[in-house]
Amino acid sequence: VHLKESGGGLVQPGGSLRLSCAASGFSFSTNFMSWYRQAPGKERELVATISSDGGVTHYADSVKGRFATSRDNAKAMMYLQMNSLKPEDTAVYYCHGPYDSWGLGTQVTVSS
Repeated sequence: VHLKESGGGLVQPGGSLRLSCAASGFSFSTNFMSWYRQAPGKERELVATISSDGGVTHYADSVKGRFATSRDNAKAMMYLQMNSLKPEDTAVYYCHGPYDSWGLGTQVTVSS
C-alpha cells in the first residue's frame, strides 16, 4: 500500500487549497478512505471520511461546511477541497487507507 499526499502550502485566512492523495498497491475502489490532520503539539485528528463509492462522506464539526472530500476511483485519487481556511486549520494533513496505511503528509499553513 502506498499513499502520497500533495497540494499543501501557505495560504491566507479565507483562502482555499485542494489536497490530493494518490493511492496504489491495493484495490482503491473498494476501500473506505479518510483524511486526518495533526497540528503542532496536538494529537492527530480525523477530518473527513469517504465511502468506497464516494456516496457517503462525514466531516469533523470543525470543518463541516468548509471542507469537501471526493474521490476518483478510476484514477485511484482522493481529494480534499478546503475553503474559508482559518489559522487553526494549520496542520500536516494525511490520507489514511486500508491496513492502517498512511501517507507522509502535506503541510498546510494558514497565515497572513
